[in-house]
Amino acid sequence: MANKNNKPHEVDKDQASAMLINGRLQMIAARPTEEYTRPTLAAGAVLWRGDILDPDNIEVAVIHRPHYDDWSLAKGKVDPGESIPTTAAREILEETGYDIRLGKLIGKVTYPVLDRTKVVYYWTAQVLGGEFTPNEEVDEIRWLGIDEACELLSYQVDTEVLAKAAKRFRTPTNTRVLYVRHASAHARQTWGGDDNKRPLDKKGRRQAETLVPMLLPYKPTAIYSAIPDRCQTTALPLADELGLDVSVNRLFGDDAWSQDPEACKKRFEDVVAQGGVPVIVGQGEIIPQMISWVVSNGTLPINDQIKAKKASVWVLSFHDGQLTGADYLASPLPVK
Repeated sequence: MANKNNKPHEVDKDQASAMLINGRLQMIAARPTEEYTRPTLAAGAVLWRGDILDPDNIEVAVIHRPHYDDWSLAKGKVDPGESIPTTAAREILEETGYDIRLGKLIGKVTYPVLDRTKVVYYWTAQVLGGEFTPNEEVDEIRWLGIDEACELLSYQVDTEVLAKAAKRFRTPTNTRVLYVRHASAHARQTWGGDDNKRPLDKKGRRQAETLVPMLLPYKPTAIYSAIPDRCQTTALPLADELGLDVSVNRLFGDDAWSQDPEACKKRFEDVVAQGGVPVIVGQGEIIPQMISWVVSNGTLPINDQIKAKKASVWVLSFHDGQLTGADYLASPLPVK
């Protein structure tokens, strides 16, 4: 498609793009701007509506941008102070008027725009409400079946992202666990009292606050925490924002794992069985081992070392109790 405005933009992205969307394990680094030379970060989603249990009848949104006269997927650039999931939800709301729930991270695509590298992260996202009003950025939205949407899209890059989303729809998620390691706390060796009382440090308090805008687009439905104050304090800003109670249980923590891992597994299974989007705030020993266990009982292999940086989040997708997908968000702090 020709660019009627003769302005350099995404019109050439099919010719020099890199598709980093393979696999059901996806990650966002703590400093994604350091992965590329002169990057421009952006985020968006394959917006969908319909019955996820009937994927053949799901409709997806294709937007028309009058400035470029093209049909594409909703997305936009990261603003200062944002994490990438925050950007995805904000840009979709601004462009389309839709309130969404983020789902699976599909991956990212890159392509050159002048002397910069555009890096776009895409999720699946269910439309929960809102209403589209034509605007300067988007003057039309069409809701189409997957095949029709692929035919309308202007760029092959977008059709490949949509094809990956369609594969995810084929294994619908019943529960999506946001598994959070507590934020940065005062050092154990300099703390003389009860270790469960060891508080967050300045960085940790900031991490706890920035977890809120990063996790809100997933629309959490319940919040759980291990006993240590640093876990509960990490959970509290999100709980306050959502008006949810924090359910505290020792079985989400390291001590219980070392003493009775089977009881911890059973408690985790109970949370998964309840469905929705529960948040679990745990610790650095139990999280990698719990994930290793759910991997061994699911359909998603993870061969690399399972990381759990402080304030990181594992977004774990379950279908009928089995792990089918995982996204690792290394940090809630702004990416620029």
